[in-house]
Amino acid sequence: MNREILRIALPNIISNITVPIMGIAGTMIAGHLGDSVTTIGSLAIGVSIFNFIYWNCSFIRMGTSGITAQAFGAGDNRTTTLMLLRAVLVSVVIGLLVLLLQKPLGWGALKVMNGGDMVADYFFARVWAVPAGVLLFGLNGWLTGMQNAIIPMIVAIAVNVIHVVCSIFLAFDFGMGITGIAYASVIAQWVGVAVTGAITLIYYRKGFVRVSWREVVDMQSMKEFFLINRDIIIRTLCIVATYTFFTAASARMGDDTILAVNTILLQLFTLFSYMNDGFAYSAEALTGRFIGARDGVSLRDCIKKCLLWGLAVSVIYVGVYVGWWRELLSLFLDSGAGDTELILEYAGRYIGWIIAIPLAASMPFIMDGIMVGATQSRIMRDSMIYATIAYFGIFYLLNPIIGNNALWLAFSSYMFLRGVLQYFMSHRLKMIYQQAEA
Repeated sequence: MNREILRIALPNIISNITVPIMGIAGTMIAGHLGDSVTTIGSLAIGVSIFNFIYWNCSFIRMGTSGITAQAFGAGDNRTTTLMLLRAVLVSVVIGLLVLLLQKPLGWGALKVMNGGDMVADYFFARVWAVPAGVLLFGLNGWLTGMQNAIIPMIVAIAVNVIHVVCSIFLAFDFGMGITGIAYASVIAQWVGVAVTGAITLIYYRKGFVRVSWREVVDMQSMKEFFLINRDIIIRTLCIVATYTFFTAASARMGDDTILAVNTILLQLFTLFSYMNDGFAYSAEALTGRFIGARDGVSLRDCIKKCLLWGLAVSVIYVGVYVGWWRELLSLFLDSGAGDTELILEYAGRYIGWIIAIPLAASMPFIMDGIMVGATQSRIMRDSMIYATIAYFGIFYLLNPIIGNNALWLAFSSYMFLRGVLQYFMSHRLKMIYQQAEA
């Protein structure tokens, strides 16, 4: 079972690590463009806006993955084929809608997030990458359900290498600043779609079943697809609200240094989260597969071992952050800039939260994967709603007293509650086990 978990987790970890590396590279480039505080802050706001868009579209990946994994476990090739086509169809429609509505979306987001001209330039350049990014969600969700982590890994590496190279080239050689980072994302994402689509068609061509478009857009099937994903959409809105509010609250504290520090510290948490998500993807794929195959013994073994792997990753990250946090933060900053020491001094005040959060967040990532694979979207939704309410309650109650520490305490509590609530709301996972025995 450990080999099965690692077979899916390790390629996904590599794939996931490339995502924050892309963000880290962008932050590092922004930090070397002159005024570190202004450029890093502007990039943070721009990235937060796109996180809002992408996270609201992540239901396509999760909904596709769970249903596909159960069909794969049951040996149902017709359903796996239909799920791929439905994922692509929904992704294309959403991507086109974002492009059509880019002006109201963009100006509305800029007003809410307090973004200036630099953020506006970034948004209206990067928005052309959105259809490609959403398509990658659908394709990667289907591949995860098919227990394939190799294709997403290859594509993720290629996409992020292209992004970093193009960012450096456009930002510095062409003098485009953070707008160059945005256009680099457009180039990289569309290359990723082309490569993923080509490899998927070649690799799975023998497993596809001939279906009609009437079956793909069958209203009853599409209704079931969106009913399952409705809860995931609500859950995702809560995630988007918490992360977006985190950046917005940092920006409104009246100190640009706090915004820059919180942005960099959150990148360290993101590095951890994408690592732990690799094992969440294993839990997602294998839970769906064993439920579809009605293999309760393997399901129990898989869930237990995935939770232990998640805890092990958390302990490793705590050790790394305790020993080398200054060195890690220095990677984001220009050593010759006058504000570097000030940023590091501020970071030292809040680094304890980044050291503690991996332990608080070890469980929720794995539990999310289990619930996605089991298509228990209602539990995901309700636990997320309660955790989000606690997040805002803690912040507004304690912010007047402890300032920025209230934001980090709220975020840590939010992460911890997600996992604990899902565990107890599934009757200590008994509901999941019963699905494999039904």
